[in-house]
Amino acid sequence: MFPPLYTNSAEPATRGEFTRNVIDDAQGLIVRDLIVIRNDRLVLDGVSFALAPGAALMLTGPNGAGKSTLLRVLAGLRRADSGTILWNGAPVTDPVAQGTLVAYLGHRDALKPGLTLRENLTLASEAFGQSPDAAIAALGLAELADLPARMLSAGQSRRAALARTILRQSPLWLLDEPSLGLDTASIARLGDVLAAHRAQGGIVIATTHVDLPLPGCETLALRAPDFTKTVPGGLAAPDAARAPEDWF
Repeated sequence: MFPPLYTNSAEPATRGEFTRNVIDDAQGLIVRDLIVIRNDRLVLDGVSFALAPGAALMLTGPNGAGKSTLLRVLAGLRRADSGTILWNGAPVTDPVAQGTLVAYLGHRDALKPGLTLRENLTLASEAFGQSPDAAIAALGLAELADLPARMLSAGQSRRAALARTILRQSPLWLLDEPSLGLDTASIARLGDVLAAHRAQGGIVIATTHVDLPLPGCETLALRAPDFTKTVPGGLAAPDAARAPEDWF
């Protein structure tokens, strides 16, 4: 049996907490002491957690607390300055392998406006060797499938992006505000999709400002960066010259 996420599940999760009895050959995701630096200041300061197959984790915290940054690190889109990510006991160091492990949904839906919804999903399905039909049905998009993406509402576009996430068939889903623009019925559909993924042993990590249908999920509460805290000795600050819009 996979160990609990936190040593004391009654306590809220904070930076630096970690279940010390997690074994390295455990199945699932283990994150240890992740540090991310911006302009010589810590954005993520020793984030640690562990998730078993079928688990879900909700990232909470104020704007600028590093929720999106953490998802991007886990997705392989940004390098952590220190720390370890383990999948099924093995360090995740190969960006190509990391790309197949995760399905990442950012704030942008990234649909091609001149293509229909179905054509957008067909592009993704061909890349991953899947038919788009099941994903279209799961998100209630059948009646919209032949509409150009530019004609979709914000909520409809978000559902299309979620359908693309399903097509990746990746065990680890990283969802940044997946409910953006969704109405109550669509959030319920999303809940069914998340439940099905978890029932097959998949893991979900999500950020949200509204309640998501993730029964039994854990919570990791991130705090806003302490800009009075300097970088530990020996750590570089590779992002010092990056534009502010690229920080998160």
